[in-house]
Amino acid sequence: MTLSIRTSVRPVKCQKFAMPTKQIVSSFLLLIHFSHGFYIPWLAPVNYCTKDKQSDTCKNDVSVFVNRLNSEEAIIPYEYHHFDFCTDDHETGPVENLGQVVFGERIRSSPYKLEFKNNQEWDYTCKKSYQPGNQEDLKKIKELIHGISLNYQHHWIVDNMPVTWCYQGEPGQQFCSTGFPMGCYLPKSGKPKDACVMNPAFNKPDTYYIFNHIDLTIIYHGGKGETWSTELDDDIGRILSVKVGLRSLSVEKDPTSPPMIVPKELKEPLTITYTYSVKFIDDPFTKWSSRWDFLLESMPSAQWFSILNALVIVLLLSGMVAMFLLRPLHKDIARYNQIDSGKDAQEEFGWKLVHGDIFRPPRKGMLLSVFVGSGVQVFIMTLITLIFACLGFLSPANRGALMTCALVFYVCLGTPAGYVSSRIYKSFGGERWKLNVLLTSMLCPGIVFGVFFVLNLVLWSKGSSGAISFGILAVLLALWFGISVPLTFVGAFFGFRKRPIEHPVRTNQIHRQVPDQSVYTRPASGIVMGGVLPFGCIFIQLFFILNSLWSNQMYYMFGFHFLVFIILVITCSETTVLLCYFHLCAEDYHWWWRSFLTSGFTAFYLFMYCVHYFVTKLEIQDATSTFLYFGYTFIMVFLFFLLSGTIGFFACFWFVRKIYSVVKVV
Repeated sequence: MTLSIRTSVRPVKCQKFAMPTKQIVSSFLLLIHFSHGFYIPWLAPVNYCTKDKQSDTCKNDVSVFVNRLNSEEAIIPYEYHHFDFCTDDHETGPVENLGQVVFGERIRSSPYKLEFKNNQEWDYTCKKSYQPGNQEDLKKIKELIHGISLNYQHHWIVDNMPVTWCYQGEPGQQFCSTGFPMGCYLPKSGKPKDACVMNPAFNKPDTYYIFNHIDLTIIYHGGKGETWSTELDDDIGRILSVKVGLRSLSVEKDPTSPPMIVPKELKEPLTITYTYSVKFIDDPFTKWSSRWDFLLESMPSAQWFSILNALVIVLLLSGMVAMFLLRPLHKDIARYNQIDSGKDAQEEFGWKLVHGDIFRPPRKGMLLSVFVGSGVQVFIMTLITLIFACLGFLSPANRGALMTCALVFYVCLGTPAGYVSSRIYKSFGGERWKLNVLLTSMLCPGIVFGVFFVLNLVLWSKGSSGAISFGILAVLLALWFGISVPLTFVGAFFGFRKRPIEHPVRTNQIHRQVPDQSVYTRPASGIVMGGVLPFGCIFIQLFFILNSLWSNQMYYMFGFHFLVFIILVITCSETTVLLCYFHLCAEDYHWWWRSFLTSGFTAFYLFMYCVHYFVTKLEIQDATSTFLYFGYTFIMVFLFFLLSGTIGFFACFWFVRKIYSVVKVV
């Protein structure tokens, strides 16, 4: 039997040390080198014990937390109580960080009360009664039907582990998911959902079944099987995994009863009884540090294929650069630098002819400098975030940490954005420095925040848990105007105090006429072709990222992602430089904007891939979810446009300065 995993998390492992600082650092580095990962301090293991052994070092209660419910058929998540499930009378939950709030996670305590090693065959949770004449009850039934029809998924958490649901798929395959459906809808025609196939009693077309009984199987590691600072007692254990089984029962404590049906029209009183059972199983062979491994078994091969695909493209592109750029370029430089004073004017041809216009300031130089400055901010934020993620500090087990880290780094990187933007703008001869600083700090963040605010209004109108409150919006604005904007002004201050960038050749006062270009050397053709190869490096990795965003799958392969990011930087740089050389040989010196748009056009192919993913992988039909999907896609594509465009701009800027600094110009 083949096991296919839909969600996976790479853990990190840490132990407490009582030693000098140098030894701590050395031990830390050795731990990274000799292990797969390390557990950061706030994700330390929790010891559980039986009630009679409960003490300060272990606890008896096993807390079950419930998160928001979401669906692949709708972009609108809802809190747990939205569908009238059983709730905890004294509802509490862990403090959510900024990333969790922005992503719409709402973790709450549940009424499911578990005790370590206390098996419960049939425990009562609550009853929900609905009356035909009660409008509030009719609304709740409508919401239940709505959630079942769109296959909304529960997401439970036990000991910081996602509760997994495993079911049979195709013959010989078993699928596991970190979400499990709230019910099952059997359509009149078409393929039924996986939850419907699992139970042959679900045989009535156009019927809504609800899963009102949960079978929890908690696998733990007990006894003296782990090597830690203290040995574990026989009555103490650590939870390895929690799996859930689903049943729909119309009669309480009767496994043979017909399934519970939620009627489309409530004509008579309806009572839904929610129950659960718990079973603890000791696994002496699996260590707590390896408890995520069963979720990681099927992922690496596809990730390796992504890396190999990107490497092949880089090698191909590097060969093209060596063949069409390096050798001809060296020959050009050698011929240009021949000392023959009588034939200097006649010997000028190709890209040397445009030396007097190559550094002429472009049109809309203000906007270009702002885009480049914002792109530098996104680039550094992405690089630092990926480094921290590769070190294990942003493991998906630490929920919301990735988004929190990205937001904090972006806000704190206003200084390099202001510095780069001001330096580029000053090199263009610009004098409206106040406007440049304001646009750098307001334009691109304002576009992102404006779209996000509109999407948040849509979520708020639908009562979704994804809508953030006014207080969180105020926090985001405070981070923007209180930290990012002042830091941008600081960077711009130092940037404008610097002398303008000195170019290796002087700019003529009279513009040189650009000759008529062929179809292949026209700006539009080069820009369209320039984004193909960079996109080819990332499209496989992009599939996993989109799955993590829209298909309830956690992304954890940050090492692969970091390698693909480096390959993307190389590919964007080589592609832009190669096309820039071809245009200069055709005596077209308008390279400023073209260098930014050539690699930036990769974002267009990213958008088209997102459209393809929407059509082929998702089953979204309602207009609101479609609007939300493309709204969030626009934010992602816009930021990627700034990132890739900036890479191409600086690669081409370095290339042009380099080649014109080694030729002799009379």
